[in-house]
Amino acid sequence: MTMKEQFRALDSSALPQMAALYKNAFGGEPWNDDWNDTEQLMEYMKEISCSYNALNYGLFLDDKLIAMSVGMIRHWWEGTNYNIEEFCVSPDYQGSGTGSRFMAMIEEDIKKKDIFGIFLQTDNDKPSYRFYQKNGFGELCSHVSFYKKLK
Repeated sequence: MTMKEQFRALDSSALPQMAALYKNAFGGEPWNDDWNDTEQLMEYMKEISCSYNALNYGLFLDDKLIAMSVGMIRHWWEGTNYNIEEFCVSPDYQGSGTGSRFMAMIEEDIKKKDIFGIFLQTDNDKPSYRFYQKNGFGELCSHVSFYKKLK
């Protein structure tokens, strides 16, 4: 039996599949994110995927979401960018080239939209760091993220 792979834009109708994939991708090693609060997870998915200028992509295999990129188009003085908030591949397909193939599909689509570049953030101690380097992303050495915990 031949499996059918499909690349397409995601909208709010895909939120349950997006949340399930996200929980599966980040629930295990090395992230160990605890997304057992389903309401919190759904609110997060809505916040990042339904914003102004949202641009979300999915890769489906036989109608099952196996990879997604959730982000938005942002306008900057240097040009318009695709800012990725979350990018993940189902653990069942990690290490198979699926993520790189999916990223190439995204790049091809955003070029058609006259988008200048892709911006994202990741941790430098996770496998995603090497994945993005392998796929042509360069580190912004002068860029720093700050966080202040209030509770």
